[in-house]
Parts: sequence; structure tokens; C-alpha cells
Amino acid sequence: MNQPLTKRVSMIELFYDLVFAYMISQATSLIHHLDHGTISPSSFIIFTIVVIVFINSWMIQSVFTNRYGQSSWTDITFYFVDMMILLYMTNSFGETSFENMTTFFLAASLLSFILLLQYLIVYFKTEKEADKQIALAFIGILLFRTIVLLIGGLSNTNAARIIALLGIIISWLMPSLTGKYTKKHPIIFSHLLERLTLLIIITFGETIIGIADYFNPTDFSVVSILIFIIVAAIFFAYIAEFDHLIEEKRTGETGNLLIYLHYFILFGLSLITVSLKFISEKDANYFFAISCLYGGLLLFYIGLTIAIHYNKPQFNQIKPIRLITWLIILFAGYIICLTSKNLLTVTSITSIVSIITAGFKVRLLYRNR
Repeated sequence: MNQPLTKRVSMIELFYDLVFAYMISQATSLIHHLDHGTISPSSFIIFTIVVIVFINSWMIQSVFTNRYGQSSWTDITFYFVDMMILLYMTNSFGETSFENMTTFFLAASLLSFILLLQYLIVYFKTEKEADKQIALAFIGILLFRTIVLLIGGLSNTNAARIIALLGIIISWLMPSLTGKYTKKHPIIFSHLLERLTLLIIITFGETIIGIADYFNPTDFSVVSILIFIIVAAIFFAYIAEFDHLIEEKRTGETGNLLIYLHYFILFGLSLITVSLKFISEKDANYFFAISCLYGGLLLFYIGLTIAIHYNKPQFNQIKPIRLITWLIILFAGYIICLTSKNLLTVTSITSIVSIITAGFKVRLLYRNR
């Protein structure tokens, strides 16, 4: 099957992303509040589940549009319905308690059903066997998620909530098993790449909002500049990888690896966002705040390292010594920050670590040029 190499990101897709800008803000707020100096386990689990449900729904919609979207009135109608459900879902998880997740589960179940209907339409309209198989695979995944979330929403019991949570995790992983079907109708790689980079930029927007308090006229200092350097360096590392090193005109791709590696980046950015605030708060557990910061950096750069698989031929090799060097630098920065409770030292060391890591990407780019 001859696939186009490019596809324009439509205005309705960009409008759809505005809901996710609000969602990321609301979801991150779940882990902004400290409980005895740390994030409570329940808050962190709910945050993880909420992000997986939202982003997985975004991914399924984006992949659907990539393969079958035509900006028809049917597609636009589905987008608007999805957006209304997503807005409702975003305001249904304000309390960090599993007992208050029933409304969220019901709304997420409805969203899964709406996504299912889109694939059901494809199944009955298409005459291509490959597309029928893809549609059936996603109908099965979405039907499973619809049912388990409905169970969690209708029955306010611990057993029902466990079923819903396990169902979310299973349905999140199930698309990775659809490769034997989706490779018969590959995605348009450049379109999916652009959609994912836009999602990450939205997440970086939340990071910028998170560090804005450091730039108040009364609090502005060298630490403020260093905090910004940290964020700018990790952003630079991201755009060096996904805007310069990656091969956009790939064919025959299912997009599964590209999608799942972005979960590392998303969760890493979320941890970095909250930890950059925690490191200056007296009520925060210092060990937890620093661990959160460097754990976020580790996740973020794991995602970037996996992305090397998609690089242009001259950029798709990574020397083990370089990877080991990076891990040593990251670990050394972590240890130094733990031993010093001075905010200036922490931000200085972390900015150096971030700059060096971004420098690896820049060096790779210009050395090969």
C-alpha cells in the first residue's frame, strides 16, 4: 500500500489539543500538594491513572485521524463530542481519593465508547481487509476498556475500582500488541511526530507556568536564572532530537514505539515540573524533592535515548561509553545535590547536568554535519 509521507495537522486537531493543555494543568495539580513533605501514594497513583487514560485516549484519537481522518463533518462532530467529555473528565478528579473516582470512570467509559464508534464506522465503510482487522483490534481494546471503566463507575466498591485500574493498565498496553495488523496500514510518521511534539510543547507550557513564581520582582535571583536554564536545556535536548536528528520521512511504521517512549518524556516532565517547585519549599522532604527532580530527568532522557531508534542513519548509533558517561554525570549530580541543602548549589549542579546532557545531542548533530 502506497502511503503519503506527509499529512497536514488540521485546525480541529489543534483545537482539540487545547483541552489537553487544561487537562495537563489539572492533572499536575494532583501532585503539587505535599503530604508530610512528600506526595502521598494515592495522589501519585491517581495522577498516573488519570494521565494514562487521557493520553492514551489522545493517542488513539491521533492515530485514528492519522490513518482515517478526512476532516469530514463526522470527524469534526466526534472531535467536539470528545472535547466535551474530556472537559467534564478533567473536572471530575479534584479529590485525591479513589472513592471519588467513580464519576471519572463513568466519563472515561463514555469517551472509550465514542472512540469505539469511530472504529466501528471504519469497519463497516472500508472494503480493505487490513483496515477491517485494525478496526476490529481497536474495537476490542476500546470495548474492554469501556466495560471495565463502567464497572468501576457503577459499583463504588474496592473490588470494582481494582478491576477498573487493572483494565486501564491492560488496555493501555494492548495497542502495543496490534503491530501485526497496523503494519499493513502504516501510520504517516511525520504527522504522528508533529502531533506528539505539539503535546510535549503543551507539557513544557505547564513547566513554564510551574517556574513562573521564581520570576516575581521580589523573589528574582540567580536561582531564577538557573531554574530557567534547567528547563531551557531539557527543551533544547528535546528539539535537538525530535526536530533535527530524527528521520521524519519514515515509511512502514506502526508508531507504537514512538508513542510509548513519549510516556517516559511526559511523566519525566511532570516530575521535573513539580520538583522544581518542591526544592525551594521548606515543608518539602529534601530527599524526596531531589529524588523527584533527578527521577524526572532520568525518565525524560530515557525517552530521548529510545528515540534514537528513529534517527537518521548517521545519527542512529549511540556509543555505550557515552551512555555510561551520561549516567555517571546524572548520578554524580544527584549525589552532590543530596549532600548539599543549598538551593543555589542544587540549581547550579542541575543546570550543569542538563546543559551537558543537551550538549551530547548538539555534539552529535554538528559532528555529523
